[in-house]
Amino acid sequence: MLRKIIHIDMDAFYASVEQRDHPELRGKPVAVGQAEERSVVATASYEARKFGIHSAMSSKMALRMCPQLIFVPGRMEVYKEISKQIHEIFHNYTDKIEPLSLDEAFLDVTENKPQIKLAVDMAKEIKKLIREKLHLVASAGVSYNKFLAKIASDYRKPDGLCTIHPSQAEEFIKHLPIESFWGIGHVTATKMHSLGIHNGAQLQECSVTMLTRQFGKAGLLYYEFARGIDERPVEAVRIRKSVGCEHTLEKDITQKIPVIIELYHVATELVERLQHADFKGNTLTLKIKFYDFNQITRSLTQNKELTTLEIILPIAKRLLNEVEYDNHPIRLIGLSVSNPLTENEKHTWEQLSFEFSDWK
Repeated sequence: MLRKIIHIDMDAFYASVEQRDHPELRGKPVAVGQAEERSVVATASYEARKFGIHSAMSSKMALRMCPQLIFVPGRMEVYKEISKQIHEIFHNYTDKIEPLSLDEAFLDVTENKPQIKLAVDMAKEIKKLIREKLHLVASAGVSYNKFLAKIASDYRKPDGLCTIHPSQAEEFIKHLPIESFWGIGHVTATKMHSLGIHNGAQLQECSVTMLTRQFGKAGLLYYEFARGIDERPVEAVRIRKSVGCEHTLEKDITQKIPVIIELYHVATELVERLQHADFKGNTLTLKIKFYDFNQITRSLTQNKELTTLEIILPIAKRLLNEVEYDNHPIRLIGLSVSNPLTENEKHTWEQLSFEFSDWK
């Protein structure tokens, strides 16, 4: 039996909350964040996005692109409370809810509480309830798996509703730019382009052997996505896969000693977060963002759990030694622990390289 999956994504969530709560901001370009030299935009309203402003852009650049941009400080506790209210609406339909962040989630409504036959009808109701009860706007994607439901929710933003039926999936995927595929970031997209892969149709022409040779295990995922296959379940209890933290430095640095000192502070905070989350992993990832906003990651996997500063800091220093920053000032340093060790894993060091996506 085909599943019925809905992906709900709140439109410009943080900025929309601020515009809702502060009527004087409505219709104006708004960015959640700080208008400081070294700050970045957390979320931009759709009015601001018309100027090319987007999340993670430096505040300085955003103001250059839109001098009338209004910065407002984030209110995370408020956003968390509203997210709970959104989930209360979801629970009217199903308890199979997988949150991806405060503002988006998957819902498996194959079997649902109101026993509504069509998932698109439930998506319409959810959007309506969010608008009526919370005065916010959501986009919804409906399909038979998570990959396509997420693609669909992005398709007609803002206030979008898109359904991808099984009979439409292959043709729909053909026209997708490769950057729209889940898990394909800037680095992977650049590599895809170098291989002549720019869209779903070209990805469909690739063999699983070629893709796994070029991209490892992720190659199989790309092969299946290109054919509309995604068997991943909606996980009502989402297993945490990583814990991390990052520091934006007060000024760009190139000298070794200040970099090591900052790395120590990041590692100390990471250990505290690991203890608080009771998380144990065996892969450490170092993230470095340079003055020009280019970034790299370096990772090492070990056969023991990374839980203490005595274990983590030497590995972090080893990873840092692989980074050339004498002529590339560092703007941000981050560390993350991931990959909980399983009994079947090999007890060896493994050099990894992958795109950094989530520091939760």
